[in-house]
Formats: sequence, structure tokens, C-alpha cells
Amino acid sequence: MARGTDPFGDIEELIDVMTGGLEAGGEVPVDVADAGDEFVVVADLPGYDREDVQVQLTDATTLSLSARRETETVEEADRYVSRERTSQSVSRSVGLPEPVVESEASATYENGVLTVTLPKQTTESDSGTDIPVN
Repeated sequence: MARGTDPFGDIEELIDVMTGGLEAGGEVPVDVADAGDEFVVVADLPGYDREDVQVQLTDATTLSLSARRETETVEEADRYVSRERTSQSVSRSVGLPEPVVESEASATYENGVLTVTLPKQTTESDSGTDIPVN
């Protein structure tokens, strides 16, 4: 549809400008690399603290990533008080092409980048495993 004939195009563009093109929540973009004997998953999570990030293997071939943060701003001027609260969360489940050794999985979070290392296995395990973020 041509730009002049789309009645909602201008409104959508205005919303993008007002919100900076960001959504309040969404899906985490990830890179998954096969490094031979392990998978390395890298996700950008800028603005989150290490404590905000959750990483879990729900089974031997599914990695679940999520992050949640809440902020509160209080401003006072004359007789008016403004209090704003925001909450932002993102998540992603990543299917792995081969099973991994859940007990040997590790994760690090530095400068807004989460890196999860998942050694490959030859036999599957049925239990889920939480991965501590260092």
C-alpha cells in the first residue's frame, strides 16, 4: 500500500517516534552457535541487572531466557507530585538441535550480554535444570 493511502501509517510512525521504537516487552534476540562439542547462546539484554536475568533448561533441548525489571520515578514540583512506575520484561525459548549436558551448562552476564555455554550430550535427561548466572 502506498504511503499516502495508508491511514494508519502516520499514526504508527508517530507512536514509534514517541516510544523511541521500543516495546514495553517482547522477545529476546539470540545467536546460537555450534562450537563442535557445545552450543553457545548469546543474548543482548542491555539495562538489566544480573539478578533480573533468569536462565533455565526446561529439558535437554530447550533453553528458556527471561529478564524483568521494574523502576519507579517520583518527582515533586510545587503542589504536584508525579509518580511513575514502569515494568519491562522480555523472554525467549530456544530450541537446540541436539541434547545438552544439563549439569555442565554455564552462563555469564557482562555489560548487558548474556552468554550461555551448553556442552552436547549423547543421552537425554528428562529433568529441567536452573542455570546460575555469574
